[in-house]
Amino acid sequence: MDDEAESVVGATIGLDPNKTILWAQVREGQPQMSIDIEGRLRPAGIKGNSTVYLGDVARAALRSLGPADPPFFESKPGYDEQRWRFSTSSGDVSMVVLSDSYWGFGLVAKCFVNQIEITGPLALRARIVHDIAATLGRNPWEPAWTSRYEKKTRATIYEHRSAWEGLIHHARDEMNEEITNLWEKVSALRGGEDIELILNQAEQNLHEAQAALADLNAPAVERALARANQALVEADPKTEVRSSEAAASDSRILTWWEKTEKEEEVEASDLLDDELPVVDLTGEE
Repeated sequence: MDDEAESVVGATIGLDPNKTILWAQVREGQPQMSIDIEGRLRPAGIKGNSTVYLGDVARAALRSLGPADPPFFESKPGYDEQRWRFSTSSGDVSMVVLSDSYWGFGLVAKCFVNQIEITGPLALRARIVHDIAATLGRNPWEPAWTSRYEKKTRATIYEHRSAWEGLIHHARDEMNEEITNLWEKVSALRGGEDIELILNQAEQNLHEAQAALADLNAPAVERALARANQALVEADPKTEVRSSEAAASDSRILTWWEKTEKEEEVEASDLLDDELPVVDLTGEE
């Protein structure tokens, strides 16, 4: 790996106003992708492109970032196709991911560690970290070789865990606060004329949001909150759109990954053609 990639500073940063730096143990080397002549990530099998293995952590990170430019490889893989560094961005969030081996000369996937650096609003960073952990279905900070991991990352396992869990809990707290606020709106609208059925629908969606939050399924939480908010907009006489389904739809909550001005560009997540399940981690806490 070139000097640029090797110069990345270790340690870890969790709940910081400006930046997050986390480390994660890689377990799988797939998916295999390619890099075009301009250094951008592309699907595998394109003639003339070099090969790269993203690994399960980087794949989860790109999925969790949402609509973004195809990652640019600041450090391209050489003989070892799992050693690299790329950067990408989505709206107000920027992400840099480094892949490097920390033991065993990189002979197998679990010899590798990924450093994930995210800059942007804390709420968005926390949500991305929450989704990475949920998608992986394991504790990303738990290494294959503890002493080597701590030496490479310049942080203890306790520090790694605290950084990851601090952001994960922050994301859960914010989603729970959104749910609570909508429950209060439902209660405030009770007693109005001809809106009981609409409020019942809103309540049902809030129950679904709470269940999804318990399952660590943040996208499902967002969808349920959007439906609940749509019902409340329709039910509130002040909005004057109770009978207008279209207007209610326009007023729904937008998830952060929908707020992008790059609709015509190829998105990084579109390059990953396999869907990743969101795993219930409640049993591990």
